[in-house]
Amino acid sequence: MPEPLESVLAEVRELLLAPGLTRAVAAGRRRGHTPSVTRAQVRPVTLKQGRKLQIVTDDGARPFTRNVEGTEAAEAVDALLAEPFGNWHVETDSATVQVRVTKKGDAQVHRGAAVAGQPVPETHDRAKQWLLDPGDPLFTVIGGTAAKRRQIDAFLRALAATLPDDLPTPLRVVDLGCGNAYLTFAAYRYLAGRGVQVQVVGVDVREDQRVRNSAVAAELGCAAEVTFVAGTIEEAELPIEPDLVLALHACDTATDQALARAVGWRARWVLAAPCCHHDIAAQLKGSSTPSPYGEVTRHAILRERFADVLTDSLRAALLRLHGYRVDVVEFIDSAHTPRNLMLRARRTEATPTAEQEAEYASLTGQWGVEPALAKLL
Repeated sequence: MPEPLESVLAEVRELLLAPGLTRAVAAGRRRGHTPSVTRAQVRPVTLKQGRKLQIVTDDGARPFTRNVEGTEAAEAVDALLAEPFGNWHVETDSATVQVRVTKKGDAQVHRGAAVAGQPVPETHDRAKQWLLDPGDPLFTVIGGTAAKRRQIDAFLRALAATLPDDLPTPLRVVDLGCGNAYLTFAAYRYLAGRGVQVQVVGVDVREDQRVRNSAVAAELGCAAEVTFVAGTIEEAELPIEPDLVLALHACDTATDQALARAVGWRARWVLAAPCCHHDIAAQLKGSSTPSPYGEVTRHAILRERFADVLTDSLRAALLRLHGYRVDVVEFIDSAHTPRNLMLRARRTEATPTAEQEAEYASLTGQWGVEPALAKLL
């Protein structure tokens, strides 16, 4: 039975400002009216400054995030409730309330028990389960394009599949060749969200990147936990020896340098997404092709693609010979980037078998190549 909209919105207001709020979403529009934003999400977050109410609004182009408390939170909630949204979905630790505004301006309300672990529906659709919420403050700082969210989510899923539930405290992470560090920050935000004490160091050869990334860390309130060093992958001096090493799209033999440092540190876990496989490709071009594989390297485009496969196969083999279990997986769908492989390695201390050693020797000998990683190790 329809209920007066004013009284129902007053009930929603109490739920949004109560300590038991889990999450709330407003979407859709009322007949004859259009909200100033297409969607709004409200949820509590715990930051260094204490508990806040995070409000994420989306105008259809990009999300905008605010973290508010006290009077400011009440005013922000009142502003949202004044918007002519057609639907509200509110979850608390004890109840679920769904509100739909009818054509006549009344409220159809469904009240139920709390549904633990369920995604919040947006109108009739179920929300995608992101490992890092699109409303996270990180996306406000770095920009929350759909492509970037997909890449971050794919990376975090590979990270989650690599790490065990029981992690060391603190978990020490090094990102070699971090660039603008948005994946570095994503790793920190995700791991910290799991309740893990994390210490992260990003390495990039450019001093201006160190300055820029340090400023982002300060803006996100994690400058004590996420720091940056300017230097080369091979020679940068770091304040920690890492448990986890990241090397994401380090170009050509920079990936090999990162893997060599990870092995030298005896890092427990390694995630590497290679890029630009020029080294082996050049060696193949300058050597004779073993029979009967002439057609594999006769054409430049096929030789280049084969060099990519051979390079990463040899990297995986070398990591196995140095006590790692290795999986080669898809990082992100090839529709988004052609460089979409990831090496996931976990240290097992297993001694290489004679068969593994013979297979590696046969593969390099037959093709007449010497991987950069082998030289570095």
